[in-house]
Amino acid sequence: MKHRKLIWGTLLLASANFITKCMGFYNRIFLSAQIGAEGIGLYQLILPLYALTWSITSAGLTTTISRLTAQENMRQESGNIGRLVKQSVCISLCISLLLSGFLFTCSDWIALHILYDNRTTLSLRLLAFAIPFMAAGSCLRGFFMGLQQMLIPACSQVLEQVLRIGTIMLLAGVFVPKGLSYACFAAVCGIVLGEITSCLFTLYHYFRFKRRHKLVKRPSLSSMVCLSMILSMAMPLTASRIVSSVLSALENILIPQRLVLYGMTNTEALTAYGELTGMVMPLLMLPSVLLMAFSVSLVPEISEACATSQNTRIRRTVSVTLLFTCILGVGAACVFAVFPQEICYIFYRRSSLGNLLFPLAFLCPMLYAQTVLHGLLNGLGEQLFLFWCHMISSLLTIGFVWFGVPYYGMQAFCWGWFCSLLVATLLALHRLYCRTGVRFSISQCFLKPLLAGGAAALLIRYIIQTGTPSRIFFLLCLTGMGILYLIFLGLLGCFSKENLKTLRQKI
Repeated sequence: MKHRKLIWGTLLLASANFITKCMGFYNRIFLSAQIGAEGIGLYQLILPLYALTWSITSAGLTTTISRLTAQENMRQESGNIGRLVKQSVCISLCISLLLSGFLFTCSDWIALHILYDNRTTLSLRLLAFAIPFMAAGSCLRGFFMGLQQMLIPACSQVLEQVLRIGTIMLLAGVFVPKGLSYACFAAVCGIVLGEITSCLFTLYHYFRFKRRHKLVKRPSLSSMVCLSMILSMAMPLTASRIVSSVLSALENILIPQRLVLYGMTNTEALTAYGELTGMVMPLLMLPSVLLMAFSVSLVPEISEACATSQNTRIRRTVSVTLLFTCILGVGAACVFAVFPQEICYIFYRRSSLGNLLFPLAFLCPMLYAQTVLHGLLNGLGEQLFLFWCHMISSLLTIGFVWFGVPYYGMQAFCWGWFCSLLVATLLALHRLYCRTGVRFSISQCFLKPLLAGGAAALLIRYIIQTGTPSRIFFLLCLTGMGILYLIFLGLLGCFSKENLKTLRQKI
C-alpha cells in the first residue's frame, strides 16, 4: 500500500509538472505575440533574479522540511512535524522579507548596474511582493511532499500557472500599448498573483489537514534541537542552490551586455536574447517534458535498487533509460533540423527564427540526456558530483559568453553551450559507468537512431514539398514521421524484447 502511494504520488506530481510545462510554453507563445522578442528579452532578464531569490529563501528549506517531515512521520511524532514546519516557515519568511525589502528599495540600482536596463525597475519592485509568498508556499508544499500527500502541491502548481496566464491575458490589452516596461510589468503581475494564490491555497489546506488529522501531539524535540536539525540540513542544500543560481543568472545577464560589445544596439541585443532564451530554448525543451516524469521516478527506483544491492536491476534500468532518451533526443533533433522554419512559423508565426533553431537542434540529445542522467545519479546518491558538474559546465558557458560573444556574437554562445553540454554529458556518463558498469553504446544509442531519424525526416520533407502547404497537413506529416521513425528503429534492431519489457515495467 505504501509503495503504491509513492507511485501514485510521483505520477501525480509528474502529471502536474507536464501540464504546467505545456501551459508555460503556451504562455511564451502568447507573450511573444503580444510583446515581441525584445519584450521577451526584457522579461527573461528578470527571471534569473526571481530564480535566485527562490534559491536563497526556500530551495534548501523545502527539501529539508520534506525529509524531516517524512522522518518524524515514520516515528509518529506529529508534534515535532508541526514545530519543524513552523520554524522552517518563520526562517524562510524572515529571509524573504529582508530580500524583498532589498529588492524593492534597490530596484533602481539593480536595473541600472546589474541588468543594465532601467525599464526593469517597475517589474523588480512588483516582484518583491511575490518573494514572501513564494517562500512560505514552498515550505508548506515540502510538508505535504514529506507526507506523500502530492495532490495539494500538484494542484497548487497548476493553479499558479493558470493565474499567470489568465492575468497576462487580462492585462495585456491595457499595459502592452504603454510600452515594454509596462508590458513586462503585466507579465510580472501574473507571477505575483500566481504566487499569492498558490501560497494561500496551500496554507488553507495545511490548516485543514491539521484539523482533520488532529496534529496536536506535544513535541518531543525542543525548539533548539529542531532549529539545529533544520539548519544543518538546509544550509548545505541552500549554498549549492545559490551557487548554481548565481552562475545561471550571471550567464543570462551577460549575454545581452556582451552582444552590445559585438556591435549590436541595446534593442537588437535584447531582441536576440529574447529570441534565444524566451522562444527557441523553450521550443527545444518541449519534447523533454516527456522525460521529466521518467526522471522523477528514477530517483526512488535506483535508490531502492541500491539499498537492496540489486545490481542487475540497476544496470538494466540504466541501459534502457539511456537508449530511449537517445531515441527521443535524436528524433527531436532530426525534426528541428529538417523543419526549423516550418516549426517556428507554426508556433510563433516567425519562420526567421528557424535560422537560430537549426544549429541548436543538434544539442537535443545532450540536453535531454541531462534530464535522465541527473535522475539516475541522484538515485545513486551523487548530488555532490552533480553540483560540481553543473558548476564546471556553467563556468565554461560563461567563459564563451565573456570572451567569445564580443567577437563572434550569438555563434560563440551556441558553441559554448555545446561544449558545456558535451563536457557535462561525458562526465556524467563516466561517473555512471564507474558506479554501475554500464557502457554507453554509440552504435545502439546514437548512430542507429540518427540513421532512422534522418531517413524518416528526409522522406517526409520530400512528401511535404509535393503537397499543398497547410498547418494540418504539416502536423499529419510529423505524425507520419514519428511512425516511420519507430518502424526504422525496429528494423535496425533498437527494440529488443528485453528492452521493451523493461520499459513497459517502468511505465
